[in-house]
Amino acid sequence: MSSDLFEQHGIDPERIPRHVAVIMDGNGRWAKKRFMNRVNGHQQGVETVRTIVTAARQIGIDVLTLYAFSTENWSRPASEVKALMVLLKRFLAKEIDTLDRQGVCLNVIGQQSRLPDDVQTQIERSMVQTRGNTGMVLNLALSYGGREEITRAVRAIVNEVSSGGLSVQDITEETVAERLYTAGQPDPDVLIRTSGEMRLSNFMLWQVAYAELFITDTLWPDFSQKEFLDIIRQYQTRERRYGKVPCISNDGSQQ
Repeated sequence: MSSDLFEQHGIDPERIPRHVAVIMDGNGRWAKKRFMNRVNGHQQGVETVRTIVTAARQIGIDVLTLYAFSTENWSRPASEVKALMVLLKRFLAKEIDTLDRQGVCLNVIGQQSRLPDDVQTQIERSMVQTRGNTGMVLNLALSYGGREEITRAVRAIVNEVSSGGLSVQDITEETVAERLYTAGQPDPDVLIRTSGEMRLSNFMLWQVAYAELFITDTLWPDFSQKEFLDIIRQYQTRERRYGKVPCISNDGSQQ
């Protein structure tokens, strides 16, 4: 991104969050407001994905995680689920070359085995194509649920203890983190939720423990590059204490 745009949004290039996670909400309501089919809202939401992925890559974010399809979303009408899977496959097929040129490494977190076979095949092709890229990791959370992820990690730990490969006394927070879908990645510094809903919706329950939360009433299809960059600027004004008290210098100023 040009220095002019950093200056325009008041962003410090030295304080960019490493990991930004987004709950992309409001596609259906966007369509309803326009007397359109919900699928039209999802289609417009794909355009916003392109915009935000490009912006995140340009400002140097290391990891961007997008909550695209939850484990609970399987309970939606079959026609809507089918349309979402078609959109997902089409997005990957159309955008993967662009993502590759941008240096983006695509990664999918969640229960991939529940996705349709053709979608799984497209995901695998896309991940293989971008595997060596180091510009930014793009996590697509598909058939993802935070509780399922933690349960999966617990099962893995129990199996390792049962087999003698791990001692109960050696289990730490890192032990759990290393068995999550996001193993090896930094936890989110920023969690954005569009559409104004005030809940996590079973998203990254372990990882967002200390994330800075930003809730916007903007519906996902209307979420713009400007609003995204404004949130990054706001993040840079927050003091992240991690439960500690601020350090007070001898002259009484806060450090």
